[in-house]
Amino acid sequence: MAGSVYWWARPEVRARIAERVLAGASPSALAAEYECSRTTIWRIGNQAVRLRRRAGQSRLRLSFEERERVLIGVSRGESDAEIARALGRHRSTIGREIKRTCADRWRYRPSAAERRSHVRARRPKPRKLSGSGRLLEAVEAGLEAGWSPEQISARLKLDHPDDLEMRISHETIYRSLFVQSRGELRRELCASLRTGRTHRRPRGKPETRGRIIDMVMISERPAEVEDRAVPGHWEGDLLMGSANRSQVATLVERQTRFVMLAALADKTAPNVARVLAERIQALPQELRRSLTWDQGSELSEHKAFTIESGVPVYFCDPRSPWQRGSNENTNGLLRQYLPKNVDLSGRTQAELDAIAAQLNGRPRKTLEWRTPAEKLAELLA
Repeated sequence: MAGSVYWWARPEVRARIAERVLAGASPSALAAEYECSRTTIWRIGNQAVRLRRRAGQSRLRLSFEERERVLIGVSRGESDAEIARALGRHRSTIGREIKRTCADRWRYRPSAAERRSHVRARRPKPRKLSGSGRLLEAVEAGLEAGWSPEQISARLKLDHPDDLEMRISHETIYRSLFVQSRGELRRELCASLRTGRTHRRPRGKPETRGRIIDMVMISERPAEVEDRAVPGHWEGDLLMGSANRSQVATLVERQTRFVMLAALADKTAPNVARVLAERIQALPQELRRSLTWDQGSELSEHKAFTIESGVPVYFCDPRSPWQRGSNENTNGLLRQYLPKNVDLSGRTQAELDAIAAQLNGRPRKTLEWRTPAEKLAELLA
């Protein structure tokens, strides 16, 4: 029996062990009492500590305590509906929870379900076409033959009934064609569609924001930007103040993480384009290569900005902050100096320059503990 309690013990037994560990009981004494190893006691206690520290989980997701109740119900032979009534959930929620965790109902374990839940929640998720060369080749061949995405999807399922790698929905094919940042499928394949259309509205939540005219998407950005091999490529955004009534423009150079801030009297598109152009033009020519921005309307005058500064603008996909990762991280650091609940309109350009100088003087792990200012000075030397 030694060493097996963690796996076979009922949830109420593990709960008692966890409670005593958190209260400071000796693992050795508990191991002797429950006739198991100290490692088993440590595992139960360590799991309890992790769960105690977790906060902010959505109420729509099952908690670990609810998963423990699912295990109790399974061990008692209760149906999905009976477990669901005890938890105040829908029975299909319980059914999906058990099926996605284990093949056999009696093998359900809350800890394994919790780990898999965290893995499924990670964003951004890897895309189906980018991870399978065989599937990508088959989809492209179908499009070149004039097949519709729905025909391709159905035919792949028919030709490969037991190969899950060769399954893909027609909606995924459409999105890979029309959402430019994905880039798995060649853009010229859009012409192979019988409709000949170049846009498709996803069958999800409709996009409500106005579209910026003549946007150049991030998928068309040069490859040198992605790998940070060449300096002079910037990411930008607006850092908002209290009640979103004041703002500061933030610019971050991708290779060096060098920061520039710009005071803004308002966030109208002409004013933002003018101020950004002034800040960018103060840089040497070799540091003026591109600017990546989100799809906020404040940069709808991007063409005027490009004409004045000579810097092309690339726009991220909607709701994709990771495509401006350096800028998002820097905005978080800036909240130390420019909190959300403070009016930013009173900040002068001199004060903002002083804040930027502090950030540019901080050693950064990603720069092997050099500062952004030192890194930029090396490039300009």
